[in-house]
Amino acid sequence: MNRRKPVRFYLGMCLVILQTPAAAYVGLCCGKCGGNMPMNIPGGGIPETHEWRIKLSPTYMRMEGLRDGTNNVSPNSLLGMPVMMGQPTGKFMATPTDMDMSMLNLTLGYSISDDFFAGAMLMWKKNAMDMQFNSTMQGLTGKSGFTMKTDGLADTMLMAKYRLFSDDPLIPTRQVSLLLGLSLPTGSINQKNSEHPVDLRQNEQAPYGMQLGSGTFDPTIGLLYQGSASPWWWGANSAYTARLYDNKRDYRPGNEFRLDLYGMFQVRYDFLLQAQLNGHYQDSISGEMDEAQNGQSGHVIQGDPDSPYMTPLWDPDNYGGTQLFATVGFQWQPAPLHIVDFSVGVPLHRDLNGPQLETDYRVMLTWYIELPTRKSIRYGLGRAKAESKLGF
Repeated sequence: MNRRKPVRFYLGMCLVILQTPAAAYVGLCCGKCGGNMPMNIPGGGIPETHEWRIKLSPTYMRMEGLRDGTNNVSPNSLLGMPVMMGQPTGKFMATPTDMDMSMLNLTLGYSISDDFFAGAMLMWKKNAMDMQFNSTMQGLTGKSGFTMKTDGLADTMLMAKYRLFSDDPLIPTRQVSLLLGLSLPTGSINQKNSEHPVDLRQNEQAPYGMQLGSGTFDPTIGLLYQGSASPWWWGANSAYTARLYDNKRDYRPGNEFRLDLYGMFQVRYDFLLQAQLNGHYQDSISGEMDEAQNGQSGHVIQGDPDSPYMTPLWDPDNYGGTQLFATVGFQWQPAPLHIVDFSVGVPLHRDLNGPQLETDYRVMLTWYIELPTRKSIRYGLGRAKAESKLGF
């Protein structure tokens, strides 16, 4: 028996249902986009043609402990006097111990045709990093450390997805798409170290990792593959983000490359399970912040750029590296044209340009809404009830 016939039958039913008054096609399956896609990967969650997409995604990331390469580093081993007998010691006045990063992403998109989708994503970011002082700073401030905080609007992402190939234009079981993006520098790179217990330090710049944006227009290009054999769905997404020039503070974050592999199993029409491998590589920071160059921020002696850095956070080489995460989660449809996506990711491998904080886990919750226009073949199906086990 030809193995493609069952796949053609099940996906063909998607199209039949869409073109008739029957109400079964309100499940997670999307005929045009080839099925199900993870919501936490750029390019995922593409609606049917002539439909709007709204995606609200709160994200939380926990970082605790330091890593240099693949080795754990104790914060205490980095604390000490930065200068002894006029010579640098490699020690710091303060080191980070842990960090909480929260983000809220709001995405609005529209499928202009069967092959072309465009959207924009706004991001709000909140950072809270705990710092530990050496004995000298503890004696000066009467505190063991402090919490560095920044929050506000992050960079805005414009994105477009164009389908390059599909084995069937309406109900594809294999397809390849091109992803194009442009990050707009709406996130501030002028955040201050305002929580520092020493008044003179409160007007200094916050370190690179505490800033809210890159300060540059950053293009992204990606290639996306998706396959399906109902009730299984799988894919591979790759994307490269380039930082092409220095921002107004004379530095640029490192270029990034991401590779995501995923598999999904649809248990019933309104529920599926998903598993992913998420690879991420980033270069270290290029250049040095202007206020670090002139000594106004980040140095042991304010105004002296030749004095050592206060913390490893001010060394541009202590950023970037290679990481591999395993992510598991589910998608659930609480109502027609609404999807709730939940995922948890934990690290499998970390090789960091350190010492820098390492990620322990990350959690993402997404509420996804599809709004069919009158041009959509699904217009008017929003209040229907699914009748078949898998929604097709």
